[in-house]
Amino acid sequence: MLTPAEKDAIRDHYRTIADNLPGFRPRAAQRRMLAEIANALSRSKDKEGDDWPERAGESITVIEGPTGVGKSLAYLLAGGVMAKSRAKKLVVTSATVALQEQLVNRDLPFVVENSGLPLTFALAKGRGRYLCPQRIYALTAENAQGQLLDLDPTMALWDRKPEAGEIETLRQLADAFYYRRWNGDRDAWDSVIDDGLWSRVTNDRHGCLKAACPNRPECPFYLARDVLENVDVVVANHDLMLADVSMGGGVILPAPEESYYCIDEAHHLAKKAVNQFSAEHSLAQAMSWLDKVAAAAIRVEALTNKVDIVSQAIEAASACSETLTEWLWLLEGEDALAASSDNLEPTWLIEDGVLPERFQGPTANMATSARSLFKQLSQLTDALGEARKDKGGEAAQVDKTASDLGFLTARAEQLLAVWELFEKETEPTSPPIAKWITRRAEGKGDYLFSASPVSAAASLAANLWRRAAGAILTSATLRSLGEFELLLSQTGLKWMPEVSCVALDSPFNFGEQGELYLPPMLASPKDAGGHTREIVEWLPKLIDLKEPVGTLVLFSSRKQMQDVAAGLPAALRERLLIQGEIPKSLLIEQHHQRLKQSEPSVIFGLDSFSEGLDLPGESCVHVIIAKLPFAMPDDPVGKTLSRWIEKRGGNPFIELTVPEASIKLVQAVGRLIRTERDYGRVTILDNRLQKQSYGKRLLASLPPFKRI
Repeated sequence: MLTPAEKDAIRDHYRTIADNLPGFRPRAAQRRMLAEIANALSRSKDKEGDDWPERAGESITVIEGPTGVGKSLAYLLAGGVMAKSRAKKLVVTSATVALQEQLVNRDLPFVVENSGLPLTFALAKGRGRYLCPQRIYALTAENAQGQLLDLDPTMALWDRKPEAGEIETLRQLADAFYYRRWNGDRDAWDSVIDDGLWSRVTNDRHGCLKAACPNRPECPFYLARDVLENVDVVVANHDLMLADVSMGGGVILPAPEESYYCIDEAHHLAKKAVNQFSAEHSLAQAMSWLDKVAAAAIRVEALTNKVDIVSQAIEAASACSETLTEWLWLLEGEDALAASSDNLEPTWLIEDGVLPERFQGPTANMATSARSLFKQLSQLTDALGEARKDKGGEAAQVDKTASDLGFLTARAEQLLAVWELFEKETEPTSPPIAKWITRRAEGKGDYLFSASPVSAAASLAANLWRRAAGAILTSATLRSLGEFELLLSQTGLKWMPEVSCVALDSPFNFGEQGELYLPPMLASPKDAGGHTREIVEWLPKLIDLKEPVGTLVLFSSRKQMQDVAAGLPAALRERLLIQGEIPKSLLIEQHHQRLKQSEPSVIFGLDSFSEGLDLPGESCVHVIIAKLPFAMPDDPVGKTLSRWIEKRGGNPFIELTVPEASIKLVQAVGRLIRTERDYGRVTILDNRLQKQSYGKRLLASLPPFKRI
């Protein structure tokens, strides 16, 4: 239950913000969001003896907060008060870098400065964003230059001779870090660092020497993590949160049991989770690093005398190579992977995720060998850690060997992830595992093995929702077709019976501020050519070039966007700013500059411009949507899920495509009214809204604009 002290604290800090900001107007929807968050987090159960309680979603709330509600202020204030009161961390995650930066650079400082709530906060990043001092020093030390210039064949980090430019860049990085001109954060370096080169100087949890590392006191990753342990609010992204959860929780971020999660932009969570739990590896690359296991293991044996484990690791690597060679032979005869002139990288999507019988044996062998290899390499890593304590003068050699072994262990873990998914068979009533193999164009006889769950609901329910002390999921658009069902199903919250869902009222008067126009379109979007020609005819009628205002035209297809742009009259074509032709930041800058000069400006954008693009006032008084944002499943995961739904007697178009299009359509329409003073029109050039049965449901989910 919410205590009187907690109620008073939230009320007092909110009142302080109102007192400190002239013109601040408390909003009913924002006050309700504060209350919903506080009440949900207050229902969190404490530890019972040594065991955590069984959770049913009682401390989880889903809140749809339309633009203008002030969501970030609400969850930072209520979440911050509750986290401090109950000795928890507030972990705030978002899907985009832009929102993370806004939270750290604007929203959190604003709350702290104006509310009187003393929150400390930090931005969390994955280990891969930070330099590994041990690696950079090993690569650039004077006694290692010969190895840089003359490739050491036993060193796993280099699979080719480094170029002179790469060596120079490594020296610059090392000098800047050593003399503290740079903090080791990749994002803080003043130029772009090539991904391939960066992979040589960053590290992962397998290659890290942890407490045994002589550079531990200056390690950027551990320094950043130490900061996280001493702040009230941790700002991260969905990917980092999901990676932490997949590793058991509490590895990078605070443990779920000790955290209140605030997941902003929560409509991205389900797909982010599916991507997080997927895996892939290249056959050729696997064969390459597997060849290095024996040499690395023998070096470990010399330092640790772990003869049996070394022997088993070498045997497991050999078994992996032999089975992959068998796969190479088997796949050569697979018709679905035969290269053709129009498809240089053919893909074989394994139907329903069920492997043909002739592939089941090699799959089981591969999974068994990969499990053994990962186990033995992990044990050798532990042995090296013990050996370092006793080696004294050989510590540098131990560290170099451990770094190489860590590289191999990480690859073995990736290999294992793929083959455990390939080996897994699900029940007919459960969503399948999508499995597919792609024939690579470069290099003869190379294949990419990929696998992914089609739903992350079960993993999220087991590893996050049943463990978290509490959670708030919020976004401007969470309902599809007016219901929360799609979100609850895709995230696994449907299995948590006590989760609460709230749809807040918008602070805008849509009936007065905007209008919706559905022109009498003749061509269906299914007739791509006819629909494009009709859009070309309509746009000059819809856009008045005499008015110095902004127009946003949204397309679902880049080809249609380009074809429409090419077909427009010259006068209108000159007013276009087209996504992809110039960087987004420059496009927005030019758009505002035109308006300042009392000139009209028209932005042509794709799906990404339907979300996160903020054009208030006269920078956008007309949003034109070319066609409904239906995303037909053309990827292996989507195809596998659709087929599973069909086999169960369902309709994937009605169950998935239409609800997901509803969310995207609401987001696109939401570009029009951003403040209480905005006005304008939404025009949708798709006659399916009026002709198809689902059209009424899509229209009903839109804001209540005046219809014309």
